[in-house]
Amino acid sequence: MKLATRAAGQLPAGTLSVGAGLAVLGVGSYAHLAIAGHELTVRGMASMSVLWAIVSCLGIGLFFPVEQELIRHVAARTVAGEGVAPAVRRGAVLAGGVLLIVVIPALAVARPLADRLFGGDIGMTYALCAGFLGVAVVSVCRGVLAGLGRFGGYGTQLGVDGSMRVLLSVALAVAHVHSPTAYGLILTAAPLVSAVCTVRPTLRGLGPGAPIPWRVMCRGLGMLIGSSLLAQTVVNVAVIDVDLLAPGRPAVVGALLAAMVLARVPIFVFASLQAALLPGLASAAAAGDFRRFRWLLGRASAAVALLGVTGGVLAAVFGPWLGPLLFGVQHVLHWSDFALLAFGTACYMLALVIGQGAIALSRHRDQLLCWVAGGVVLAVVTLLPGEVSLRVEFAYAASSLTVVVLLAIVLVRHRVRFKPAVPGSEPGGASRAVIAGRLR
Repeated sequence: MKLATRAAGQLPAGTLSVGAGLAVLGVGSYAHLAIAGHELTVRGMASMSVLWAIVSCLGIGLFFPVEQELIRHVAARTVAGEGVAPAVRRGAVLAGGVLLIVVIPALAVARPLADRLFGGDIGMTYALCAGFLGVAVVSVCRGVLAGLGRFGGYGTQLGVDGSMRVLLSVALAVAHVHSPTAYGLILTAAPLVSAVCTVRPTLRGLGPGAPIPWRVMCRGLGMLIGSSLLAQTVVNVAVIDVDLLAPGRPAVVGALLAAMVLARVPIFVFASLQAALLPGLASAAAAGDFRRFRWLLGRASAAVALLGVTGGVLAAVFGPWLGPLLFGVQHVLHWSDFALLAFGTACYMLALVIGQGAIALSRHRDQLLCWVAGGVVLAVVTLLPGEVSLRVEFAYAASSLTVVVLLAIVLVRHRVRFKPAVPGSEPGGASRAVIAGRLR
């Protein structure tokens, strides 16, 4: 119990460390898009917008579940006093397998993808595949670092990633490079450099342990990937939808990407909480500390609600003129567009918080069903008649709100009462049995 309490108690410090790295990463992401917006043509920026959205949607949707499962297994083994090297090896193999499953078909249809999504620029298809590689590598590294509670290393990796995005974007601009592919490859180079710079804290003291069966490692992965893909679709598909439903309006595509980025500023802050939340919840669940579990989930939900309201007001007030100023896009969206996107972002963050609780309790299927329902709402609203940009904004907000309501119902109706750990028991005894039960 002491180990679990101490691990959960590290949450505020972890949040600060990760938050500092995310601040740098946020600045780097904005600088990357802003410089690209000023250096590329309207068509080139539209291609860059689609690439950025796909890497964020499909890349993170596929590989973030690997990170989450690594966090869960590594944190639980740490509480039990088990070496985590077997879990890390399984996680690395999983990430590599998912990467091959995605990249090989993409390369096989590189030309059609380029024609349909990137205005015929096949280099952007290769940049897309390379972007998946970058996400795969850092998903394993960050899963290990967060699971072990090494938030300093986690934050450093995020900071290096963001710094490289700034440096590489500035270098391209100074060299008068106007290729969308060059700016797209930054999404690969930056995370790979960050992973190399944090190899030592990632690998230090992993320690041998009992083998982890594939069935245990993969049991919830498929459902997690499904949930994650749907979540990333909800938050990123608006830009892609506009490009597909209104292909003759590249100005709207670029403007909507800028608006989504600005409306999602709170997500960068929230991500620092999210990265540290799952290890704390998983440790509390493993040790049977239900009171700590509820406290962490309640505080995180309250913080996200406050963050969403604050971010929404700022987005509605300043968004309409910040978009053209920072990203060089045309002034085609209004304050109401930003307010609607900000509301969707607030609901989306709350859905992710409640979802972390579901993951820690191994309720992967329930979470997946909730995101399926959100995906259905997203599709229905998007296909309604009306202005395409307004449709995708309403779809984002309505689908996120649907998931929040359904996940809240799941946790209220099916909450788990933990068995308290035996007082004075050592890791590996009663607590290890509890962990085994939680991971089944």
